[in-house]
Amino acid sequence: MPDGDDIRTDMAAERTWLAWWRTALAATAGALAVGRLAPQLLHTAPVPYVILGCGYAVLAIALLVVGARRQRALQRSLAAGEPAPLSFTIITVFTVAGSVLAIATVVLVIARS
Repeated sequence: MPDGDDIRTDMAAERTWLAWWRTALAATAGALAVGRLAPQLLHTAPVPYVILGCGYAVLAIALLVVGARRQRALQRSLAAGEPAPLSFTIITVFTVAGSVLAIATVVLVIARS
């Protein structure tokens, strides 16, 4: 029978998984806002915004996939009693992707001004 520490650790891993989901939902909302609403509100050509919105959608999908894989890795590491650090490669990829999307968004907003 699992003790209190095991249960708390399991629940912490689940909260982490839910955080991946929340972040993916936010990226999905960003995809819709940038790709669909921004061109209408700004009365501008939609193509660059649609492309940027697709970038946010790809980010959302990646967050869901990596979050699910991370949850599985955490469950396995808990069962084995071993640590499961998040790969620095994953951290780097998400940091670069988020930075590129943020910069592209700023460039489009400034270009529209």
